[in-house]
Amino acid sequence: MTATADGRLDPEYDPEPVAVGGLAPALLSAGEWQPEGAAAASADRTEQSQNGAASAEEALARATTHLLSLQSSEGWWKGDLETNVTMDAEDLLLRQFLGIRTEEQTKATAEWIRSHQREDGTWSTFHGGPAELSTTVEAYVALKLAGDDPGAPHMMAAARWIRSAGGIAAARVFTRIWLALFGWWPWERLPEMPPEIMFLPRWLPLNIYAFGCWARQTIVPLTVVSAHRPVRPAPFALTELHTDPDDPFPVRPLAPATSWDGMFERLDKALHAYHHRALRPLRRLAVSQACRWIVERQEADGCWGGIQPPAVYSLIALHLEGYELDHPVMRAGLASFDRFTVHTPDGRRWLEACQSPVWDTCLATVALVDAGLPADHPALVSAVDWMLGEEITKRGDWSVQRPSLAPGGWAFEFENDTYPDIDDTAEVVLALCRVAHPDPAKVAGSVDRAVRWNLGMQSKNGAWGAFDVDNTSTLPNKLPFCDFGEVVDPPSADVTAHVVEMLAEVGKARDPRTRRGVEWLLRNQEADGSWFGRWGTNYIYGTGSVLPALVAVGVPAEHPAIRRAVRWLEDRQNTDGGWGEDMRSYEDPARWAGRGESTASQTAWALMALLAAGEGPDGRANPAVERGVDWLVRTQLPEGTWDEPQFTGTGFPWDFSINYHLYRLVFPVTALGRYLHGGPAAGRPATGTAPIGASR
Repeated sequence: MTATADGRLDPEYDPEPVAVGGLAPALLSAGEWQPEGAAAASADRTEQSQNGAASAEEALARATTHLLSLQSSEGWWKGDLETNVTMDAEDLLLRQFLGIRTEEQTKATAEWIRSHQREDGTWSTFHGGPAELSTTVEAYVALKLAGDDPGAPHMMAAARWIRSAGGIAAARVFTRIWLALFGWWPWERLPEMPPEIMFLPRWLPLNIYAFGCWARQTIVPLTVVSAHRPVRPAPFALTELHTDPDDPFPVRPLAPATSWDGMFERLDKALHAYHHRALRPLRRLAVSQACRWIVERQEADGCWGGIQPPAVYSLIALHLEGYELDHPVMRAGLASFDRFTVHTPDGRRWLEACQSPVWDTCLATVALVDAGLPADHPALVSAVDWMLGEEITKRGDWSVQRPSLAPGGWAFEFENDTYPDIDDTAEVVLALCRVAHPDPAKVAGSVDRAVRWNLGMQSKNGAWGAFDVDNTSTLPNKLPFCDFGEVVDPPSADVTAHVVEMLAEVGKARDPRTRRGVEWLLRNQEADGSWFGRWGTNYIYGTGSVLPALVAVGVPAEHPAIRRAVRWLEDRQNTDGGWGEDMRSYEDPARWAGRGESTASQTAWALMALLAAGEGPDGRANPAVERGVDWLVRTQLPEGTWDEPQFTGTGFPWDFSINYHLYRLVFPVTALGRYLHGGPAAGRPATGTAPIGASR
C-alpha cells in the first residue's frame, strides 16, 4: 500500500489484506465468514441458483474483507483519483513559474508522464481514449522542462503529431495560458477575462455566480493573472510545436457577427482594447476585490475548492499581487499539493486533481451494510463518526442564491467548507440511515439538517444540480475563454436520483418536492430508455442511479419507464456477461451509449438497476442478472478486488475523465450484496408510499 505525502493510505490493493474490525483475512481461504442472512438468502434456490449464490457469496466475502482492510484508523476510505498527465505537467510549470521546481520532483514526475505516452507519441485523457492535443502539448513541454532531448524518438513523435493536429494554435485556452506565462504564446492572442467582472451584480448575465462553482473558482484568479499578463523567461523555445514557425500565432477569422460565437469574439476584441485603456483606480479595485474573494475561500488544508485548477491559479494570482512564498496563504496553498501527491513504489510521482474521502466513505458504508455487515459493526460506527465530523454547518457560495437557507451538508473532499454538494449530502444521509450508531440523536440532527438543505437546493424545474440552484444559463459556455469543459451546473439525472432515493429513505416519498423530482426524472428519460449520466460514465451510470430511486420512492416496477430501462440494459450487456461504456459516449452516443469493455463498476451499476427493478433471484428470473453476477465472480482478483484501468467517473463530460480507484471495489460489493440479500429498494415500493406515475 502506497501513501500520500502526508501519510494517508492510498488503496493500491494489497494481496494480503490486513484485519480490520475483528474480521480476519484467514477466513477468506477457509470460507468461514458469511454476511448476516447469507444462508437464509439462498435456502429456497434451485441447485443451480444455489451454486451461483455460493460463488457470489465467496466473492462478496473476499471483496468485503478487502474493503474493510482499506479503512483508515480515523474511519474514512479514500481511493486514488486518477485523471490525466496535465495535472503533473502543470505542477512542474507552476513550480517553474514560482522558482521552486526541484530536480527530484521533476525526475519523478517526468517518469510518470513518460509511462503514459502512447505508441504514436501522444497522450490521452482516459485509458484507451484517443490522442488529445492539449494534453500532448502540456506533457511534451513538461518533459522538455525535465531535460528530455527534442531529438529523442519519443519527443519527435509527440511534436510531429502536435503539428499534424494544428500545433499550439489549436490547443485549448488553458494550455495556451500556461504557455503565455513563459512567452511561448502572446497574451494578446488569448481571450480576455477582466477582473472588473467582480463588479457585475447577480442579476446581470455572466456575473461570477452565473458560472458553476468549479469554473467560478478558476475564473476569478485568472482575471488577476490576465490583468498582469506576466511573462517569465522561457528556458527554451517551442518552435517545433508550430505548424508554421514563420507564422506561429495565426489569427483566426471571426465567425459571422450574427452568431453567438461571432458576437462574443467581437466582445473579446473590445475587452482587449479595454485592457490597454482600463481606468487604473477601477482596475486596482477590481483586482483587490478578486484577491480578497480568493483569500476568503482558501480552505483549512490550504487548497481552494479541494480541486487543482483553482489552487494553481490562485497561487499564481496572489504571487503576482505581492504574496511572497513564505506568506501563510502561499505556504498553506503549496503544502496542499503535497497532500495531493501520490508516490508509487517504483519512484514515480503524480498528482490527484482532487480527493474523494467523503464520497468514498459513504459509498463504502452503504456497500458494507448491503453486503450484510451488522449495522452496528465497529467499522461502520467509525465511518459514521468520521462523516458526522465532516458535516458543514457554515454558509458557502451556495447561499448567494439561497440566503435564508440554513446550512447542513457534506463536501466531496477532506476540506471544502465553501462548496458542499448535493450529491454527497444525499449519499451520506443514505449511509447514516443504514448504521446503528450509539448516539442516534446526533445522527438524526445531521440528517435533518441535510434533508432541509437538500430540499432547499431544489431547482425550479424540480431537479437538483451538484452545487448550486438554477445554475442553467447557456451564456457562460459560449465565451471564447470557456473551452475547457462544462462551466455551468444544471440539474442532472444522477444527482436528482440520489436525492429522490434519500428523500424516500427518510420518509418523504410523498412530499410534493420529491414528486416533482420524480416527474423530472420521468420526463428526462432518453428515447431508448436510459438516462444521461453527468458525473459518471454515462448512460449506464445514469440508469443505474435512477432505477433504484424510482422504485424506492414508489414507482412500480411495471411502470413503462422502468421496463424501457430494463430492456435497454439487457440490450447493452456484453457477450462476456458484463457491462461497460466508453467515455466516447459523451461525444458519440449513437455509437457508444452503453457500449465498451466490461468493467466492474459499470457491471455493478447495471446490476443495481436491474435488481431494483425486480429482476433477479427474488423477482423475475432474469438471465442478464445471473450472467452479470457470474462476470463479477469470474473476474475478481484473488485479493478481493477487480482490475479496472478504464475511466468510469466524470468531471466534465468528455473533457475531464476520472478513474476512481475505489469504484472497482465498492460498487461490486453493493451489487453482490443486493443480489444475495435484497437491497434498500429490491423491487419493493418504499414503506407507506403510494405508486407514483402509474398512469404513464
